[in-house]
Amino acid sequence: QSLPFFFAKKYNFACFGHYKGVKVVFHVEQEGIMILKYLLAFAFGGGLCLIGEIFICRTKLTPARILVGFVVVGAILSAVGVYQPLVDIFGAGATVPLTGFGHSVVQATKEAVKDYGLAGVFSGGITGASAGMAAAVVFAAVAALFSKPKNKELQKMPKTRATKG
Repeated sequence: QSLPFFFAKKYNFACFGHYKGVKVVFHVEQEGIMILKYLLAFAFGGGLCLIGEIFICRTKLTPARILVGFVVVGAILSAVGVYQPLVDIFGAGATVPLTGFGHSVVQATKEAVKDYGLAGVFSGGITGASAGMAAAVVFAAVAALFSKPKNKELQKMPKTRATKG
């Protein structure tokens, strides 16, 4: 017997199965369900963050380019069918990072193309990403309500009668 099946049988909390011919942990049954799901999500999401940190520290790429790279990689992996099994296994660890945003845009575009044809290419990505974009706008507006804006140029200038106040 292989180690994973022995582990599952001994501790009775993991159920193993196949996804397109690949043996994966995809369902957990007993009390360990939430712990294992959290660990899998944390491991995958943390791995993506580690990759991002390595790019920031070891390359001259700007953070904006790295973030765009993550979105594009997620979109490409989703388009070729590799990302959905990762979502099935790692859950929020695969959908919350930026690679998950690229995945959601591609999946929504595929659905829109099935429903609307060529017009779906233009509307699908926007539809799929609309919830995330709306949340970003709303949270930015709420953060702006509770923050005090500062003009950096005025902070550098010496105080005069015109700028005191």
